[in-house]
Amino acid sequence: MSEETIFRKIINKEIPADIVYQDDFVTAFRDISPQAPVHILIVPNKLIATVNDIEVEDEVLVGKLYCVAKILAKQEGVDISGYRLIMNCNQDAGQEVYHIHLHLLGGKNLGKLISVEETIGE
Repeated sequence: MSEETIFRKIINKEIPADIVYQDDFVTAFRDISPQAPVHILIVPNKLIATVNDIEVEDEVLVGKLYCVAKILAKQEGVDISGYRLIMNCNQDAGQEVYHIHLHLLGGKNLGKLISVEETIGE
């Protein structure tokens, strides 16, 4: 799989983004089509295409995504009121960029993750 994703270009600062966090392992930036008042994408700097591609050696890196989410939730003022973390895997889940990323959403009541009408068997 090509290393050239839009996220790689953001990580390398080849295209502009509102980066709110970056270190040697993780980059976080505001989503350009936010679904909530706070919508930040937290991305490993290493390309891992999908959750299915995470290897044992990636455990610490994937854990760091969640540690950065905690830092950013506090920085954005949603740590107490609450926030949602989502990572999609493949087409049916809505993954659009094949470079894993954690969505941090907050700043309003996000409601139920799936409505009763959308349950299995409907």
